[in-house]
Amino acid sequence: MSIDVPSLVAQAREGRPRAVARLISLVEGASPQLREVMAALAPLTGRAYVVGLTGSPGVGKSTSTSALVTAYRKRGKRVGVLAVDPSSPFSGGALLGDRVRMQEHATDPEVFIRSMATRGHLGGLAWSAPQAIRVLDAAGCDVVLVETVGVGQSEVEIAAQADTTMVLLAPGMGDGIQAAKAGILEIGDVYVVNKADRDGADATARELNHMLGLGEARKPGDWRPPIVKTVAAKGEGVDEVVEALEKHYAWMSEHGELTARRLRRASAEIETIALTALRERFGSLHEDSRLAALAGRVTAGETDPYAAADELIATTL
Repeated sequence: MSIDVPSLVAQAREGRPRAVARLISLVEGASPQLREVMAALAPLTGRAYVVGLTGSPGVGKSTSTSALVTAYRKRGKRVGVLAVDPSSPFSGGALLGDRVRMQEHATDPEVFIRSMATRGHLGGLAWSAPQAIRVLDAAGCDVVLVETVGVGQSEVEIAAQADTTMVLLAPGMGDGIQAAKAGILEIGDVYVVNKADRDGADATARELNHMLGLGEARKPGDWRPPIVKTVAAKGEGVDEVVEALEKHYAWMSEHGELTARRLRRASAEIETIALTALRERFGSLHEDSRLAALAGRVTAGETDPYAAADELIATTL
């Protein structure tokens, strides 16, 4: 069934939750009208501040996200939340789709919360997250909070999708910073030690500060990631987190980093779409007579696999 995309986009722009949800569903389902949707959204995007929240399981990402929503709503901001969850092995849907920790915002018309399933995509995000972020941006959200699945050392894809990446840690996680050291400690713009009312919070903050100090030397004027302690469940320290995020946004704007990051984000998205299209095109080659003929020539020693691949690409593109 064909969808009236201009009407749907206009409704989303007015902040109608059903229209926003429908657009994100079209994105997730790779609708045949997806290109029409993206073309309609393009002039309306580029205004939202995208903040990524990541960290190991159990650090309080959902609770922190909910607390940030409350803080931004007090500032009169329209907020979009994209919460990426593990996929159900049975339905493929998001296992935590009800977002039980964010129910207090469910009736607020200026807050839109959407769960997305990873569906096997690695990196801590769903493959369609960039397009879903664009939908929330076009829908008039001032701030888009993207909460990743619980990540380890390598799932750091959020750094390529957000304007600012916030890394959460918590004391008493067993092996401290080890749980999130290598990759994840290199991507943060703001670090938050949540559950700071627990024993060991100060030690965790000190260790984190020490490890950040061992990183690359910063030139004068470079951004120094702050470390903020919070108790998100009680709302403590959340205003300080928002202040840190606003300072980072201002620094990026002043130094041209915001534009640079968004250019990198757009480049990565274009590359992903192009490579996906190429994979789909080449995926049908198994039954192509050209592939069989080239395989025969390679087997007979008449050509080598690299030359055959070059020939196949040249005749397919």
